[in-house]
Amino acid sequence: MTPALTGLRVIEIARGISGPVASLHLAEAGAEVIKIEPPGGDPDRGQPGFAVWNRGKKSMILDPETAVGRKELNRLLASADVLIHDFTPAGAHAIGLNAGECRNRHPHLIVSAVTGWPGNHPDRELLARDTLVFARLGLMDEQPGHRAGPVFVRLPFASWIAAWLCAIGVLARLIHRTRTNQGGVANTSLAQGALLPMTMHWARAARATPSFAKGLPKDVAIAIHRCSDNRWIHVHYSPDNTPLMAEALARMGPEGVARANARWGKNHTAPNFGANKEIIATRPSREWLQHFWAHDVAAQPAAEMGEIYFDDQALANDYVVNLDDPLFGRTVQPGRPYHGVSWELAGPLRVLGSDTAAVLASNKPKQAGSQPAGAPAAPLQGLKVLDFGAYVAGPYGAMLLADLGADVIKVEPVTGDAMRYIERGFCGAQRGKRSLALQLADPRSRPAVEALVRWADVVHHNVRIPAARKLGIDAETLTKINSSIVSCHVSAYGPNGPRADWPGFDQMFQSSCGWEVENGGIGNPPMWLRFGMTDHFAALTSVIGVLLAVYQRHRTRKGASVAASLLGATIWTTSEAIVRRDGGIRPFSRLNHEQTGVAEGHAIYRCTDGWIAVTALNSSELAAFRSLSRGTAEDFFATRGTAAAIVALARAGVPAEIVRFDQAEAFLNAPENRAANLVARYSHAAYGEMEQVGTFWDFGDLPLSLERAPPTIGQHSKEILSQFGFSVDQIADLEREGITITSLRAGIDPALNKRRG
Repeated sequence: MTPALTGLRVIEIARGISGPVASLHLAEAGAEVIKIEPPGGDPDRGQPGFAVWNRGKKSMILDPETAVGRKELNRLLASADVLIHDFTPAGAHAIGLNAGECRNRHPHLIVSAVTGWPGNHPDRELLARDTLVFARLGLMDEQPGHRAGPVFVRLPFASWIAAWLCAIGVLARLIHRTRTNQGGVANTSLAQGALLPMTMHWARAARATPSFAKGLPKDVAIAIHRCSDNRWIHVHYSPDNTPLMAEALARMGPEGVARANARWGKNHTAPNFGANKEIIATRPSREWLQHFWAHDVAAQPAAEMGEIYFDDQALANDYVVNLDDPLFGRTVQPGRPYHGVSWELAGPLRVLGSDTAAVLASNKPKQAGSQPAGAPAAPLQGLKVLDFGAYVAGPYGAMLLADLGADVIKVEPVTGDAMRYIERGFCGAQRGKRSLALQLADPRSRPAVEALVRWADVVHHNVRIPAARKLGIDAETLTKINSSIVSCHVSAYGPNGPRADWPGFDQMFQSSCGWEVENGGIGNPPMWLRFGMTDHFAALTSVIGVLLAVYQRHRTRKGASVAASLLGATIWTTSEAIVRRDGGIRPFSRLNHEQTGVAEGHAIYRCTDGWIAVTALNSSELAAFRSLSRGTAEDFFATRGTAAAIVALARAGVPAEIVRFDQAEAFLNAPENRAANLVARYSHAAYGEMEQVGTFWDFGDLPLSLERAPPTIGQHSKEILSQFGFSVDQIADLEREGITITSLRAGIDPALNKRRG
């Protein structure tokens, strides 16, 4: 099959993770990507991550800050479909890349700027560095640590999520261009990447229930247990009913179990958390893992970085590839991020400037067609999506499609999505959807299901495949009903291999991919990041796969069966550390024991009244930092307040931010965040006025769709069933038989919360 983006040309002028990874996704979906670097090359050349994130791209030397460079760039953009860059608005304006000039000169061109903060926010000129963004947003205060105070967040998830957001924005614009023949902007930022998982945490409502108001507390105990071999494992479900654990609990006796639980405190998912911990310490990790896996308990080792590259499931799904790198030799790198849409390994990193002459000689300006009349519409307006998912990794992808303008119908059982009992977290993955409550397991629901599938362009879910087959929502069954359907499944471990149907949750992949070890800090127990990023990584990857399939269908008129997974997505985030085929790993920055940083110039420091985050990442910044501190950095900060310290750092040219605390309410209240659409407001059927984290993109002239609040159970059942031809009497019969519900006394069924805790 011809890759979806064959024939498209992408120009990339960006450093770090976000822009380069976004353009790499486009390259390995068939686009020609030309990476532009200044004379002398990107300063990150020679780093392992650079070799992965820029593999296979054509390399061109060009300096857009010179008149000659700007002229050549303008000629190049005339031949391109997409430009990805990381210039701030002022920087883009200085070299003629602001949105207005690009649109006037190249109306066909899609431009995605990935900056630190949105272009319509007062902070738009601030540096795009994860640590600075985390500090300013207050996310270091959101993460518990092994000590009191804010914690340095080792996983740069703001950059990673911004990379996926950039790719999604470009693909949404490409789909929009098939209707209008016009380009435009699809901008995002690290701040929006950092905020994306906070939809699960930062929200408020006028009539919040106690469960909604509580959210997910910082001090919830997480089931990461040390085994007798001093290896750690992360266990998601309560393991009490597995034979080994049940026998050990019985031997311990009720009083012994109670004493053990009291020693370790309460855990929200494991009623015998302390007893489990002490029992698990009596056997080696491999024995426990094999036992838990045999009894369908989700568990994974807290692995070292790089171990996942040799995991059988990663190999079975081509989530890793072998590649001969010109600098690092024979390496193992992240591979296919999704299945069902053509993907091609781009090849090794190319020599700096090796394609400059050939690229300049091959410029063929593209012609833009006339724009159809009509008011601007959201990028995915007209796309119809069925969401059968539950929890986060499935529903979140469908929510992003709704944000982009798709009509999304959420199909859930009459008892509700299993995530509903975590009310604030549930709402964080559901806005923009209509809810149809339907018992899929009952054959009498089948006419409604088939009508929905015939209507839909996309079906999206994360139901385990054996269960999906029983419910008749697997790809094969769906295709028989609608041959052009794009069916997307999000799994834990990928569609192939012995663990294809295993259960899995965010914690399992932070653990197995090495991030819990790294987030814990050298010499400390592993630590889970409560932002739940790997669920979101999988959701974002699934949206890329869906949009590639939708874009390709415009040409082929054929559907596709797309598959994404938590494992496949999370492996990508480990690519800053290149792994050799013998299992060795290139040195990479590690979080220190105190959980304050990875280097002298990249850390958080305690002042007399708070903390400061410093990112002196290049030689000149580090020299300035050392000159300013004139001794140990700790001593410099220990004698100063944050206000004085930040002024001194700014004068010295050292990038830094005050670490903010307790920012949920402050973020939602800030006028600048509301003006930049970073806060969404709508009326919820049960909670009243609700506010959540808002938009993740800026499409310039195109609106986004953030007007519909998360639905209550079956809130739209009557409306949807009527839409598909069911009469009032038929709907009443379905409701009387318990196959659907069309209204509730309140938005959340109180019995549901009572049953689930």
